[in-house]
Amino acid sequence: MHDENDNLMIRIQTGDNLAFDELVALHQRPLIGYFVRNTRDWQLAEDLSQETLLRVYNQAWDYLPVGRFKPWMYRVARNLLIDNVRKRSHDALIRAYQTRNEENDTGLSRIAGEFATPEEKLNDQEFCEIVDQMLEEIPEEQRQTFVLHHYVGLNLAEVAEIMDANAATTKSRLRLAREKLQDKLRPLGIKSATDTSAVG
Repeated sequence: MHDENDNLMIRIQTGDNLAFDELVALHQRPLIGYFVRNTRDWQLAEDLSQETLLRVYNQAWDYLPVGRFKPWMYRVARNLLIDNVRKRSHDALIRAYQTRNEENDTGLSRIAGEFATPEEKLNDQEFCEIVDQMLEEIPEEQRQTFVLHHYVGLNLAEVAEIMDANAATTKSRLRLAREKLQDKLRPLGIKSATDTSAVG
């Protein structure tokens, strides 16, 4: 039995343009969230998300509806991101974006529940803003692994497929990203439930 994404792709393959509109409605905002956290540029993120969806449409007839749509789509997105990163200056890559989308904070809002100040749980929105800033300082492959897993909600096998990495490498990148975030949060008096280090 096909899932919602597969059903939409099957309809697109039969020439149903309304199905593409539905696909855009489902995935445009999550794609923008993925790109904005990797480019720090909201307008660019919107452009890349639109280009990703256009490529999905143009390549729809090559897609096999076997329940693997999200890894397939985010592989397209990652390839676009890599091409763009190669063309952009460092200053453009780290430019802060101005607009936030509450839906795209869902993943880190869940993570926020695992962290607390010494006195009380950190506000989810404040936590997400802090983590967004600190993600800039994490190496690209670790950052993308973290974003795909926690923001997009993909499992590790799907992330590994998109990143062209094996399971062990993917787990290692995710662990390193988490550890680096913990190291950066600790001086602010924020620690995770599994962090046994002293608060700085």
